[in-house]
Amino acid sequence: MPLDLLPTRVASAAENMAIDFLLLQRYPKETSPRFRHYGWRSPAFTFGYSQKIEFVRAALPPGETFDLCRRPTGGGIVDHRDDWTFSLVIPRGHPLEDVRATQSYREIHECLAAALRRQAIPALTKNADSYAPAPDSPDLRRPRHTDRSAALPAGICFERAELFDVVHETSGEKIAGAAQKRNKHGLLFQGSLWRPALKQPLDDDALFEEFTSLLAQLLGTTAQPCPWPDLNEDEVSGLTEQYASLEWLEAR
Repeated sequence: MPLDLLPTRVASAAENMAIDFLLLQRYPKETSPRFRHYGWRSPAFTFGYSQKIEFVRAALPPGETFDLCRRPTGGGIVDHRDDWTFSLVIPRGHPLEDVRATQSYREIHECLAAALRRQAIPALTKNADSYAPAPDSPDLRRPRHTDRSAALPAGICFERAELFDVVHETSGEKIAGAAQKRNKHGLLFQGSLWRPALKQPLDDDALFEEFTSLLAQLLGTTAQPCPWPDLNEDEVSGLTEQYASLEWLEAR
């Protein structure tokens, strides 16, 4: 099956998170990997499923209002005001879905780093030789089945690079990070690239083409644009409302 490339859409934080989750749960072609790049209707932050709302609110820039949403995946607080956001779903049973969280994280980010290098951006993945977990952070090298929501250590995503994040070779700054969720339908990978860390302009169209081509090679298939899937609009609206609710936002 080809890697389905969905049309780019701009939406609220809650709708973006709802669509990503439904692309994992309800995609009509359930055996096809699927990819989408998307934008944000207003300045937005998202944060990991397990993070405490008190920590999140204290970490946000003061005196400003943001579209804020808890993600269905793990990870830290992500600033989407100047990022390039994408999601990738790998169906259950694909070899890349069946590996440990660290391996899928590394291989997808190596594709992203290679795509950036084609624009002469000195990007690479932070390797294990230079990685040491912080005292309060879980070691990401644990087996995948110890946490089906396999995530980065909680915190603020672009403050520091963790194992297999994409970093700038010269400055050492973190360029891209992600969070993952596995369930019986497959793997949801939500990624964010922070433009200011690139130190130069980004050709968005070239990144989309080169990144998805490399992902298709990784998945052993070809990339193919496809129409927006026929998702149940009532389900999309209902999950968007849930993700926009105070109950979801303050769940922890």
